[in-house]
Amino acid sequence: MNRFSAEEKNSNHNASAAGAKRRKFIWILVMAVFFGWAGFTFFAQSAAIADKSEQLARKNESNESVTASLNQLRYEVSRLNDDEYIGQLARKWYNMYPAGELPIRTEQSGQ
Repeated sequence: MNRFSAEEKNSNHNASAAGAKRRKFIWILVMAVFFGWAGFTFFAQSAAIADKSEQLARKNESNESVTASLNQLRYEVSRLNDDEYIGQLARKWYNMYPAGELPIRTEQSGQ
């Protein structure tokens, strides 16, 4: 038989077909493992991102409340530099009145 006979081509073809199937199976197996790993990593990271964004939202809320209280305290400190406001506080809390001023007291209902 010469090298171009049908029998030789057939036997070579079967051996290369088996190798091609093996390579294809290995390729599919590697791709399945890779996509499984990628999917697991994606879901793990998305859960971690959700937790971190929840923590960020809580910290932003606390930051806003702290900023509001800081602004309120700054406003009160700026008011304490005013003599008239200090006089109002002295009258209200300590019943201190300047000389010559008579306090006017009213009875409040229900007390």
